[in-house]
Amino acid sequence: MSDATTQTAATKAGLPFNDAVPGAVLEVIEDALVVSPDRLLELATYLRDQQDYDYLVMVTSVDWPDYFEVVYYLTHVSGATGDAEMSGGGAPGNDFTGSPGHRPMRSIGVTLSPAPLVLKVRLPDKSNPQVPSVVPVWPGADLQEREIYDLMGIRYEGHPNLRRILMWDEYPYHPLRKDFPLAGIEVPLPAADVAEQTGAAVIAAPMMGGPFVSSGDGPMSQTEPRARDESWTEKKEKPTD
Repeated sequence: MSDATTQTAATKAGLPFNDAVPGAVLEVIEDALVVSPDRLLELATYLRDQQDYDYLVMVTSVDWPDYFEVVYYLTHVSGATGDAEMSGGGAPGNDFTGSPGHRPMRSIGVTLSPAPLVLKVRLPDKSNPQVPSVVPVWPGADLQEREIYDLMGIRYEGHPNLRRILMWDEYPYHPLRKDFPLAGIEVPLPAADVAEQTGAAVIAAPMMGGPFVSSGDGPMSQTEPRARDESWTEKKEKPTD
């Protein structure tokens, strides 16, 4: 093994929870842990069973230019009563320094429970993003993973019922991806008999000045979507040429 490989392995071994689940945590960023998708399920099980993270608050996802990111917000709720006082960090501001198994704590009454924790899994294969389902660990992820699959196209391996939850099953797009126009895309209605009787279709919304795009550069507060074509408004019709 080369010196560089040895150094990398040692660095990863010093990251939070990697003493219990080797290779699970790849990096510490701000107030979150970047987790390997291959070790996600094992780490999730360990966090639930050994670190008291018994509640998955939310699963969400982000479409970055080079990868999809799935974000998990974890906390502890069993038997929690009264006001919580943070000790050793929290979310935001988790402090992951110290021993590899260090976890921030908060006091609730006379007991200690883990501070909220954020995990992020990055999926660089944007043509076929896949990540293990955490439904076997936190059943509350069921509908949330289905929604992300529906709107972002991220597949959850091992999900017990991975179907669309908002759009119909045959809908060919994932509307929350950055490459999907905000005005939408015209497609046939899902029910052929309804389309035949009404002569209607799912049409793109008439958004003045659209489609709207965001540069994606810089902080989100400075990259709100702007109209790509600003030559027309409510008072000036869109050119037909």
